[in-house]
Amino acid sequence: MSEPSSVAFIGLGNMGAPMSLRLLRAGYAVTGFDLSPGARAAVAAGGARTVETAAEAVRGADVVILMLPSSQAVEAVLGDPAVGEALAAGSTVLDMSSSDPLSTRRLANGLANRDITLVDAPVSGGVEGAQNGTLTIMVGGAAGDVDRLAALLETMGTVRRAGPVGAGHALKAINNLLSATHLLATAEGVLAGERFGLDPAIMVELINAASGRSGSTDNKFPNFVLPGTYDSGFGMNLMVKDMRIAVHLARRLGVAGPLAESAVAVWERALEDLPETADHTEIARWTFERTADRQPVTK
Repeated sequence: MSEPSSVAFIGLGNMGAPMSLRLLRAGYAVTGFDLSPGARAAVAAGGARTVETAAEAVRGADVVILMLPSSQAVEAVLGDPAVGEALAAGSTVLDMSSSDPLSTRRLANGLANRDITLVDAPVSGGVEGAQNGTLTIMVGGAAGDVDRLAALLETMGTVRRAGPVGAGHALKAINNLLSATHLLATAEGVLAGERFGLDPAIMVELINAASGRSGSTDNKFPNFVLPGTYDSGFGMNLMVKDMRIAVHLARRLGVAGPLAESAVAVWERALEDLPETADHTEIARWTFERTADRQPVTK
């Protein structure tokens, strides 16, 4: 099977828009769709062709990329009879969403019966990584399928094969569970340190030179928490969704642990308290503000 040239990109949000435009600039024929007219217009302004239905987007495409908020959204698109009719035999569905790996495997089996390949390729690296083409892409699929898609994927980041289909989604959910857990732990640690009299910025700087370093201290605290912007571009609702996927998978496999369960419970309380549009980094603000007489963290 030859390398793909025509791409349908469904889901043109904070991540999907810059990813689709990188593909366009790399020479792929990109047709985009999103439920939001504004999202479609923004990508069209970047030079991509956009259409008003998912079925129109996938018709004739070698690869259909999905960058959607949940497995439910993925299932809704692939379960649409019009989309099913438009998907060509021999094409590939590349699910770059953060989806449930058990759902992914069910969908892959169903599509395989129609000679359509599903490869899962969720990403890590946030909006900045999507814009700069520096995402880490965790791919689940047969080695030959991953090799065939490598050039396309490398326009968006670094490709890492995680295993067979579903492996990418499993790894991404586990990664985000870990990321969320150490972001919460960092917020609690910084709060305790500041109460002792430590400067939060100095704490983060020194932790980054020691064994407590993490993505939270290296990126999220200095760039979004300490400045008080809380604008990483990744919603709290999406982080909680990924955490739940990881814990649900662990429960199904009989290995659910108390730390993961506790972290999810705390994040769920924060999700209830904060606005629907809250950025995931606001878990730190929420942690800080639960103590009423605490002053806001600043640089």
